[in-house]
Amino acid sequence: MSRYGQYCPLALAAEVLCERWNLLILSRLVDGCRRFSEIHRGVPKISATLLARRLEDLEAAGLLTRTPLEGGRGHDYQLTEAGRELGPLIDDMAVWGQKWARDMTTEDLDPAFLVYSMHQRINARAMPPGRTVIEFQFAGAPPTCRMFWLVHSENGVDMCLKHPGFDVDVIVRADLRRFIECWRGFRDLRGDIAAGAIAVEGPSHLAKQFPDWLLLSGFAGVERERDGAERRLQTHASAER
Repeated sequence: MSRYGQYCPLALAAEVLCERWNLLILSRLVDGCRRFSEIHRGVPKISATLLARRLEDLEAAGLLTRTPLEGGRGHDYQLTEAGRELGPLIDDMAVWGQKWARDMTTEDLDPAFLVYSMHQRINARAMPPGRTVIEFQFAGAPPTCRMFWLVHSENGVDMCLKHPGFDVDVIVRADLRRFIECWRGFRDLRGDIAAGAIAVEGPSHLAKQFPDWLLLSGFAGVERERDGAERRLQTHASAER
């Protein structure tokens, strides 16, 4: 872990929090992830080896505890009091990012993280009873990760990287960038579906309900402040609503 050689509390905090991946890992723990595989799905671009090292560093820094699971297979990860206190700080940084961070580039369009985020933001009250399987097909994504599935049931929401083995109820076809722009609140999801820019296929009553199932990003309602393409998109979408 890099050190600044400064007694300043900000410098000492930055030694831990500004290490690459650490804030994203902590954010997944704030989300409620407690298993290594859950954390990894929420930070899909980090290698398993590096994730294990970062978790060890965060444990040594007193931000999380790691308890072996019964049978010795894996660990249960939980934030300490010091780690939990970072929750509001992480949220505030995400709000700042929605307002002021640079516009997205093609390299930022991570479909695996998008689907992880969606599975965290399903409106369970709006979902039909029983099991509902949603298939997402993203044009513009790498060939190896263009299709994902969300399975909602009374037990919650599962994110699947392979076909879950159940009949698909709704298929969503969209350009990856366009869907992420809807997810972040820069475009109007309902408007794009109505215009045919995003295709929703399935029984008409389910296809019609689909926009109600997604709560969108928790920061989608934050107004973009930095001038650029995303601010113009959001301004246009707001005027269209």
